Amino acid sequence: QVQLVESGGGLVQTGDSLRLSCAASGRTFSNAGMGWFRQAPGKGREFVAAISWNGDSTYYADSVKGRFTISRDNAKNTMYLLMNSLNPEDTAVYYCAAARVTRVAVNRNEYDYWGQGTQVTVSS
Repeated sequence: QVQLVESGGGLVQTGDSLRLSCAASGRTFSNAGMGWFRQAPGKGREFVAAISWNGDSTYYADSVKGRFTISRDNAKNTMYLLMNSLNPEDTAVYYCAAARVTRVAVNRNEYDYWGQGTQVTVSS
């Protein structure tokens, strides 16, 4: 079993930055590809970013490319999402997830474990 706990969400203004954290415990964190997804009110859960087990490979949704940076520290069992130039369209609950593969994983069905989410609200 893997437990994932997100933190770092909050209310910010357009153009601000936030850094989300995802603390993992349980199964060996360092062997798993990890990802961030988000769900806005009235919408489905969408892919945001993913990182391979060792951090060498990353992949981003077009909507966040160039603004968000995903990273991980396997020594601390923690993954991060640095979000710059935030805008109201980024408002959502952000979820971290652990994949059953070691590579970058884009599809939701490749992820076995999910956190409870952290709210990010960007005001205009």
